[in-house]
Amino acid sequence: MTKLLIRGGRVIDPANKVDKKMDVLVENGKIAKLAESIKEKADETIEAKGHIVTPGLIDMHVHLREPGREDKETIATASRAAAAGGFTTIVGMPNTTPDADNQTVIEFVLSRARKEAVVNVLPVGAITKKREGHELAEIGELKKTGAVAVSDDGADIQDANVMRKALEYCTMWDMPVLSHSEDVRLAAKGVMHEGLVSTELGLPGKPAAAEEVMIAREIILSKLADCPIHFCHVSTVGSVDLIRLAKEQGAKVTGETCPHYFSLTDEAVRGYDPNAKVNPPLRGKEHLEAVKQGLKDGTIGVIASDHAPHTRVEKFYEFEYCENGMVGLETTLPLVLTNLVGKKVLSLEDAIAKMTINPAKILHLEKGTLGEGKDADITIIDLNAEETVDPDKFESKGRNTPFAGMKLKGKAIYTIVGGKVVFKNGKF
Repeated sequence: MTKLLIRGGRVIDPANKVDKKMDVLVENGKIAKLAESIKEKADETIEAKGHIVTPGLIDMHVHLREPGREDKETIATASRAAAAGGFTTIVGMPNTTPDADNQTVIEFVLSRARKEAVVNVLPVGAITKKREGHELAEIGELKKTGAVAVSDDGADIQDANVMRKALEYCTMWDMPVLSHSEDVRLAAKGVMHEGLVSTELGLPGKPAAAEEVMIAREIILSKLADCPIHFCHVSTVGSVDLIRLAKEQGAKVTGETCPHYFSLTDEAVRGYDPNAKVNPPLRGKEHLEAVKQGLKDGTIGVIASDHAPHTRVEKFYEFEYCENGMVGLETTLPLVLTNLVGKKVLSLEDAIAKMTINPAKILHLEKGTLGEGKDADITIIDLNAEETVDPDKFESKGRNTPFAGMKLKGKAIYTIVGGKVVFKNGKF
């Protein structure tokens, strides 16, 4: 019987409304006891005085790249990046090569994760075959094989009838649906947010309406099918307003946003920095403020990284032609602590809830809590640690971040998965 004792930390477990100085005892990979003072002897003791002890962080939006693009990232390197960022569970999107629209790819991801990952890795299956938006994938088989949700992320289903059928079918399987909401005709060939900055830079823009039109459609279809829907990477004023109104009306909708949408605006594109190219694009200041308000009032319940690693070559092209996306597993927690908690947008408890129990509930995971008997997935955070973002030190293969050189406050110092310390003070 292996025992781990975490002593003297401030335990914050939003799922159980716990926020107090406590000890945590772990036995055989499970939470055995929480108490103000635990006297039992343990095989290993972590002194957590002055630090925050939380349920293991969950990132429900990660691009693993494997299978097919191991030059960008692998399941092993993504899992190490996750551990370094304090995440104990990551959820891989289906836009791999080939797409995760069949049992074989789902089985491959799970098998590779068991062998090589240092954190929990869970796959998302595609809604449609090849994510082309025409023919439904075998969603029931994907769930049986181990997919925790379905999405065509990276693309969107343009045919409303196909999306309706997908929602109705997912209702039968109690399968979460994650929507990448974008009208491709409105988005056209836009490469950044449509506005003053895009005009000044001479770059084709994507209007906020390209996202908002599809979110409005999905809310209506979700009601029609009586199926919950989760909106990925929410980035606009209108999107936040639509989700807020839908929630007030009792619709089964949830939403997530990412650190770049509450930390940066389209001003970051000046200089044509390819690391600032992402989809949805960085928006204007009014959109950033709306996203922060949506986080604050609970309209947006989840914070995810949308970790999207690319090779240096793919990000080296001119802005119009380089790939969309930025890495985020190793910067998400510090950005949340610096730009949301540090600036009083969110309380520490609210921020942790959006990265633990909230995504766990959406995905029907038995995680995101330090309740007794639950998996001992734990993150220990030093709120006072200060670091300057250095992409060359990332565990991820990706170096594509617009936050390079930014000084951030707060980071994970221990990442514990199933009772095993996998990351400690910057080392594995």
